Amino acid sequence: MCRNIKPLFNFDPPATEAEIRDASLQFVRKLSGCNKPSKANEDAFNSAIDEVTIAAQKMLATLVTNAEPKDRKVEAEKAKERSIKRFGPKTI
Repeated sequence: MCRNIKPLFNFDPPATEAEIRDASLQFVRKLSGCNKPSKANEDAFNSAIDEVTIAAQKMLATLVTNAEPKDRKVEAEKAKERSIKRFGPKTI
């Protein structure tokens, strides 16, 4: 599950609210151990996602670095190359 959480700091353009929320959803799923909560736990699950999203947004807004912002396309290509190296090329 958490393999889907990608670094969101120091990118150009910056992480969107949707990306931060998606990462928060994955984090809450990991903590709860379920992809979709039962009806009884739905409110707690959704509240946790909202709270984690707010905390993540605050954190990302206050982090500082001297490094140049990373390019999303370049980083995606690097990740693809690492994946090929690790798992081999995709075959159909």
